[in-house]
Amino acid sequence: MRTTQQFSVTLPIEMANLVKTKVAGGEYATESEVIRDGLRALIARDRAVDNWLVQEVAPAYDALKADPGRALSLEQVRERLAAQHKLITNAV
Repeated sequence: MRTTQQFSVTLPIEMANLVKTKVAGGEYATESEVIRDGLRALIARDRAVDNWLVQEVAPAYDALKADPGRALSLEQVRERLAAQHKLITNAV
């Protein structure tokens, strides 16, 4: 039973050149390997986003829905972000 399927893919010139460069530079043996690795990265990113939504966003939403008083005003959010930005820029 076959475990692969052949596709014909059209890429923008810039992406096609990147694929060719990766192969020519020896990072990958074939163009297919470059595309497979890119798809693996896409799958990993999608899983990370799904996990974040399930583990962090949904519980935060549920907590806020259960106790709306926990919500911050727009001004409070801006103040916190400005304070964090100031700390970061002063640290650098």
